[in-house]
Amino acid sequence: MRMNLLLLGSGGREHAFAWKLLKSKTPKKLWIAPGNAGTALCGENINVSPNDFEGIKKIVILNKIDLVIVGPEDPLVKGISDYFKNDKELQKVKLIGPGKQGAMLEGSKDFAKEFMNRHDIPTAKHKTFYSDECQKAIEYLSSIEPPYVLKVDGLAAGKGVIISGDIKQAEKELEDILKNNKFGSAGKKVVIEQFLNGIELSVFVVTDGKSYKILPEAKDYKRIGEGDTGPNTGGMGAVSPVPFADNTFMQKVEDRIIKPTINGLHAENISYKGFIFIGLMNVNGDPYVIEYNVRMGDPETEVVLPRINSDLLELLVAVADEKLDSIKLDIDNRVATTVMLVSQGYPGNYEKGKTISGLENISGSLVFHAGTIIDSEKKYLSNGGRVIAVTSLDHNMKQSLHISMENAAKIKFDGKYYRKDIGKDLFKYL
Repeated sequence: MRMNLLLLGSGGREHAFAWKLLKSKTPKKLWIAPGNAGTALCGENINVSPNDFEGIKKIVILNKIDLVIVGPEDPLVKGISDYFKNDKELQKVKLIGPGKQGAMLEGSKDFAKEFMNRHDIPTAKHKTFYSDECQKAIEYLSSIEPPYVLKVDGLAAGKGVIISGDIKQAEKELEDILKNNKFGSAGKKVVIEQFLNGIELSVFVVTDGKSYKILPEAKDYKRIGEGDTGPNTGGMGAVSPVPFADNTFMQKVEDRIIKPTINGLHAENISYKGFIFIGLMNVNGDPYVIEYNVRMGDPETEVVLPRINSDLLELLVAVADEKLDSIKLDIDNRVATTVMLVSQGYPGNYEKGKTISGLENISGSLVFHAGTIIDSEKKYLSNGGRVIAVTSLDHNMKQSLHISMENAAKIKFDGKYYRKDIGKDLFKYL
């Protein structure tokens, strides 16, 4: 029996999902809303926003969709899962993604911190301030040690975390957020937290609400500049597995963080069928949660999914049917590395519509489109800040990175930029 699938989103993450779903042995047809030039190679793009729930409903009914996979966080935080559950015509459609309450783990930094407190999940010390408490927040800064970590409470497209070693700059940032509405409604609250000195990684879990599976971990690179300098981006590259995340460390992650998180969702009657992305800091061998996301990361998905040998569609159906414990995950032991090609000016202002060439010269790597479109002459054009992810697999991390970098150089568009130091900080752990 054929399954009709709808994938929501338009980034590199969604192209990686579409590519992986295509490999499933189950007969299927895939639609992507709105998709990009890469997802168009895997299925049919439909120009509807993931936040247009009425538009999504029309697609689901018209195409007799059996399973919806929600890629980005925005529709989850806005309650797309609840929308399906409460609509008589959509109730029986399987959907991967938590309900609105579960999505608060990403939708509100304050909610996530309080959840961690309630369930004894290790995280940085913190305090939350509202928009009318700017002076109190500034006074609090002087009572803690630098560097200062400021987190906008709501969704801010990956740009709502500010780390500053300068108290004057931190004070100015607080005023910009709380008084001057720099992040709009997302900045009505700010969480100020203790700086954790360690090395970051991302751990991914999929749950059906009862059981869970731990997916391959990854390390991503958020800063625009080499040596982790400059402003935060949505992510400039990623590596999986992470060499310092050995069995001992990952056992601590499971015991101290994953199990209490899943148990906490149960205890609070929070319905959750989907992915949990746990941003962690390894502080002297102990894991601390920096943040939760309620979907897969980008660009981490571009290194995680290529390492899963198991049938992804089978896995997702098991999540929707609460039969995840019947699935055995088969993980590729090779190293996956991805390098993100971005537009000049990103994460600030950048131009779109640049012609992309050289894709036909790629050898030995996977190419995942992020911000791309196809014009009337069938040419690929840039259509976002992050344009293309180049992913390679090899038993040797250095060789995997070499292949990714070699192929990244072959792809051309005006203003192309990419970090050439992705993964190099991990060599000392090899």
